[in-house]
Amino acid sequence: MSVAADDHPASGRIADIANAIRAARYPDAAVVFAAGSIVRGEATPYSDLDLVVVYSRLARAARESFRHDGYPVEAFLHDPETLEYFCDQVDRPSGVPALPQMVLEGIELPAATDLSRALKQHAAALIEAGPPPLDAETEARWRYGVTDLIDDLRGARSHDELIATGAALYDRLADYHLRRLGHWSGKGKAIPRALQRVDRDLCVRYGRSFDTLFRLDDAGEVIALAEELLEPAGGPLFDGYRSDAPAAWRKPAAG
Repeated sequence: MSVAADDHPASGRIADIANAIRAARYPDAAVVFAAGSIVRGEATPYSDLDLVVVYSRLARAARESFRHDGYPVEAFLHDPETLEYFCDQVDRPSGVPALPQMVLEGIELPAATDLSRALKQHAAALIEAGPPPLDAETEARWRYGVTDLIDDLRGARSHDELIATGAALYDRLADYHLRRLGHWSGKGKAIPRALQRVDRDLCVRYGRSFDTLFRLDDAGEVIALAEELLEPAGGPLFDGYRSDAPAAWRKPAAG
């Protein structure tokens, strides 16, 4: 998949701004991918413009933030080798394909090249392959963590405790469910998009149940939904759970 500035639905002013940034700050870059919510047409007044700036060779990858023409900009500076490392060794194990998604959806500036097409092809293959499967130990640890948060919701002693626990569970439960099924996950505001890609009905129920918790201090729907999502793996996990620390995790006592 190759997306050029002149055939992208968010071309025009955004492409002009991104090209101006490229010319002013990154004139030696081999290609720049302009991506993010602004490019997708989903921006808010506080959305930033994401740029993946690819050089032929860099001493090290970097990330920098600045403002240009009123737009907040986040730039991710890479060469092909650092880009592959971050996509394969950082984003893929995390289960959140932030960088490959930016490359795949990004507008290629100043134009598509053999390099940009190859990078998009690699990003597409990585996303198609999905995240690495959860091993049994990680699955059990995450299920145990979700169970612990459910119990905290049941026993919340105040509004503040209920909100804090619900906020922690919002990410944790979705991440557990999506990764257990072998799907890509998300963080924070990307959770609804990740759920919707997999199951639109679940996405609606997920949002409704947490809305009820946060607005009405009623955790019943969230607890029921969490128990439902845990059920295929055996339900909530407490009795019999054990996690061994590495044997090397010890330090002689002082004195």
